[in-house]
Amino acid sequence: MKLPASYRPLARQLAADELSCAPEVVAAHSGDKWFASHPPSIVALPRDAAAVSKILAFAHERSIPVTARGAGHGYVGGCVPSQGGIALSLARLDQVIEIAAKDFVAVVQPGVITAELQAAVEKQGLFYPPDPASRADCSIGGNIATNAGGPRCLKYGVTRDYVLGLQVALADGTLVRLGSRTHKNKTGFDLHRLFVGSEGMLGIVTEATLKLLPLPPFRACLGVGFRGMKPALRAIRAIFAAGFLPSALEVADAFTLAAARKRTGSARLDGCGAHLIVELDGQERSVRGELKELVRVLKPIAPLFIDRGFGAEGCEQLWQLRRQFSYALRDTGLTKLNEDVVVPRGRLEELFRLAAGLQKKHGIQVACFGHAGDGNIHVNLMVDDKDAGQKARSEAALDELFKGVIGLGGAITGEHGVGLAKKRWWSEAVPPEADALHKTVKRALDPRGILNPGKFLG
Repeated sequence: MKLPASYRPLARQLAADELSCAPEVVAAHSGDKWFASHPPSIVALPRDAAAVSKILAFAHERSIPVTARGAGHGYVGGCVPSQGGIALSLARLDQVIEIAAKDFVAVVQPGVITAELQAAVEKQGLFYPPDPASRADCSIGGNIATNAGGPRCLKYGVTRDYVLGLQVALADGTLVRLGSRTHKNKTGFDLHRLFVGSEGMLGIVTEATLKLLPLPPFRACLGVGFRGMKPALRAIRAIFAAGFLPSALEVADAFTLAAARKRTGSARLDGCGAHLIVELDGQERSVRGELKELVRVLKPIAPLFIDRGFGAEGCEQLWQLRRQFSYALRDTGLTKLNEDVVVPRGRLEELFRLAAGLQKKHGIQVACFGHAGDGNIHVNLMVDDKDAGQKARSEAALDELFKGVIGLGGAITGEHGVGLAKKRWWSEAVPPEADALHKTVKRALDPRGILNPGKFLG
């Protein structure tokens, strides 16, 4: 298909296959895992940073919207080109440039799939901890754009904590290197971190230097069932009070477990109203000793069962249940509105009470599971689309959920980002002074407003 005449000057600067307006390519770059989609005018598929620079310089000169896209596995419509223009895919920038074992760094392009980087560094006895649930599909660039988390961020931190340096293409096409490959650097502002979590609105990452750690030689896991959420929350408090810092601490509620029971056929979940997964890592002797002590801490809370997993294989058997939760909820036939809210750790019980209250008031099933260790719980409104009244009530329920979370000192998103999905609650979540500061930074770096327009900064 012929390119529109307005894009032919750009095509002359790029390789023959780096621009496309083929209908199937446009459709594939119109949305992510959320409900919204909008076709771009054209899709750019650059192979290197120089091509990204040319695309942005062209768009900046003509004030054409540019929406960057990683692997398209986001949950908030963050890469939807809502104002058309250019959808800029980073998928072809997919090289692991360097794994430097002596420096404990990896240098990668943004299209590298997260799980593939992890596998590559682990072969060298190294460790890249951030582990979003979609790590087998999502890309490092997308992780940086949303400051992705995952279960292991309890002990190890989120993506931001592993970004040492970036090469960024600014809105006008200027390529700039920020940060370094050192693990400490106090030369000027922490500008590279400004782009982490910026959702593609300040610049486009074309290369990242990431911090690595030594790979923990051993893992062990507990899967713990309880009759209800109250004893599970008591167990979480007891784990921290006893001085443990698990690498992951996950919780699931009764509705989620019932769906998982139906999907997996696991009789182990019969009568289970809440479930914890607790993982420890480190040296084998110390991990085995800590796991025994952890069991002693949990037994007085009268769990229904305690399952143990040792080593990578044993742990993965327990994690298989956790990985089925989203699929199991989809199996219900209800539409899952996945809200990744986060509250201070000490207010988890109040968050679960808030969710139960929403279910009772609005007649909508609510399924909660997620990262209990850091207060980041996925509160899923399970909406019956065949019930028009329920669909209407879901909007009010979301309003009350976010208002309640903010009232608890929490935030409307812990790891997915704002995107389009949470745009309407931005003004409630962020004070006017902070909103103004965001817009000042945006104007300074993107004066023509071409980068990912239509999202929470307009």
